[in-house]
Amino acid sequence: QVQLVESGGGLVQAGGSLRLSCAASGRTFNIYAVGWFRQAPGKEREFVAAINWSGGTTYYAESVKGRFTISRDNAKNTVFLQMNSLNPEDTAVYYCARSSLSRVTMAPQDYTYWGQGTQVTVSS
Repeated sequence: QVQLVESGGGLVQAGGSLRLSCAASGRTFNIYAVGWFRQAPGKEREFVAAINWSGGTTYYAESVKGRFTISRDNAKNTVFLQMNSLNPEDTAVYYCARSSLSRVTMAPQDYTYWGQGTQVTVSS
């Protein structure tokens, strides 16, 4: 059984930064891609960023490209999302998810395990 636990969310002013962490259990974590998704109130869950099994390939939604950086430490079974230049439109619950694939993918149906989410609130 794989468990994912997100942390690092909180309240930040516009222009500020946060670093989210996703800690995973399971011995095979380092052979799968991991993604971050977010869901704002009244909106559907949307893709944010993904990283392949080795960390050598990343992919971002256009809305966060240049501001967010995804990375992973396979020795610690942890994936990070560094979020800079935050704006109120980034307010959402952020979820990490482990894919069933080793390559990057933005399709939610490719992700098998999901965390419970962490709230990010950006004030103007």
